[in-house]
Amino acid sequence: MPDQLVYAMEVTLNGLMAGVLYSLVALGFVLIFKASGVFNYAQGVLALFAALTLVGIQKGQVPFAHMINAMTGGHLTDFGWQVPSIIAILLTAVVMVLLAIVIEKLVLKHLVNQAPIILFMATIGMAYFLEGFGDVMWGADIKTLDVGLPQGINETIETVTDRWFGYGFFIDNLDIVATLVAILLVTALTLFSQYSKQGRALRAVADDHQAALSVGISLRFIWILVWSIAGFVALVAGIIWGTKSGVQFSLSLIALKALPVLMLGGFTSIPGAIVGGLIIGVGEKLFEFSIGPMIGGATENWFAYVLALVFLVFRPQGLFGEKIIERV
Repeated sequence: MPDQLVYAMEVTLNGLMAGVLYSLVALGFVLIFKASGVFNYAQGVLALFAALTLVGIQKGQVPFAHMINAMTGGHLTDFGWQVPSIIAILLTAVVMVLLAIVIEKLVLKHLVNQAPIILFMATIGMAYFLEGFGDVMWGADIKTLDVGLPQGINETIETVTDRWFGYGFFIDNLDIVATLVAILLVTALTLFSQYSKQGRALRAVADDHQAALSVGISLRFIWILVWSIAGFVALVAGIIWGTKSGVQFSLSLIALKALPVLMLGGFTSIPGAIVGGLIIGVGEKLFEFSIGPMIGGATENWFAYVLALVFLVFRPQGLFGEKIIERV
């Protein structure tokens, strides 16, 4: 088999894995959009906040230690114990649910029936607040996240592909885990959205807040529920991305990568978030592999947005989004 074709196959596999990571972030955006009709700018920061909280709990760090030390002249750092990863993850999930309740009580309940742009601006405010709050609570230094996920090149895949193609594919074990997790998440969330009572209520709230209230649907409960689920998705994304590249400010910027994913898949489609992520992941890797050397490289920084722009022109609702027709 020609070397270029073999390399292209490896690039495609790595693109699929990268696309899954984008999809994990995009899922949170889809959930909030289905409940409120608003693009949640804070989703990327939720992933950062979840990862910061997980590392802090795992290492037994004292919350707000820097602030306390500055005010008291003390030298607090941690409680002197390590929390097992599974317990730390469960405690972080509880924190994300509590955060959802606080967001609903302090922000969302005051914005019922407001214009979508008002809700969008509120999510921008929440994003910057949570980013600063997370830094004050846990510190702004780069942190290492390790919850026991396998990392490094998968030797089995490398051996098998070397035997078949004469060249071993370099596939990261962490990307394989992310793929499996994404499959489980999208299956569970699709079933929840389509077949559960809460899922149907969620879609009703997205269509019309006032009509949903008139038939007895608790808007406050739905918002707490969907922000809790989005927080859990953000926690999963934060674990994967934090393990891969460390917990740092740039983790919040993955929200920008999820935007073209949503444009391709559709803002209201859970399966669309996965498919859109896979298209972006494979597309940018193959484009960089085939065209990048001809134009100086670094095409992964802009390819996704150009592709999204093309979709906006020819299919604004995305591959799986619902086409809305308004009659006047």
